[in-house]
Amino acid sequence: MNNKLEHLQQIISNRRNIKPEQMNGNKIEDSVIEQLVQLADWAPTHGRTEPWRFYIYNNASMFCQQHAALYKSANIEENFNESSHQKLLQMGDKASHVIIAAMRRGDLPKIPELEETAATSAAIQNLLLGAEAYGLAAYWGSGGMVYKPEMKTFLGLRDVDIVLGALYLGYTDEPAKEGVRKTALSEKMIWM
Repeated sequence: MNNKLEHLQQIISNRRNIKPEQMNGNKIEDSVIEQLVQLADWAPTHGRTEPWRFYIYNNASMFCQQHAALYKSANIEENFNESSHQKLLQMGDKASHVIIAAMRRGDLPKIPELEETAATSAAIQNLLLGAEAYGLAAYWGSGGMVYKPEMKTFLGLRDVDIVLGALYLGYTDEPAKEGVRKTALSEKMIWM
């Protein structure tokens, strides 16, 4: 096996979601975040629509305050849960950056929404693999208001666009957990 493939295999197989509360509060240089987004920008894209958009907060707490306020304003009294509100408010206390990843539909209606979503997901994976290569902790979250219409409005997105997650980035002192797959690879490969 060649060295490039071994290195890539190591990066892919070692990547894990590390929850924001397991991060240590150390800051990532903005230039590193820019390099991660440059990696994301090389995802495959049908028709060169490049539908990915990344809304970057270099102050994770600022996003958390806005996210919690959005949750509070969207939930009328009987749906409001103070513990959920507090969790959203404090979720990024130890994270360095938060990046909201969204699919913004291109101008080629012949390209299916699924392909635009898949391209954006590939861009997110590129970013997460880059974070692993840098030794960063990363968490792809979807809770709170992330998938709600209010988040689209907050970001200035249209109804046809889709928010795919909040990526929390930082550093951790926690040892990496071993990867687990529940289904044998042989059950996932169907040779024709």
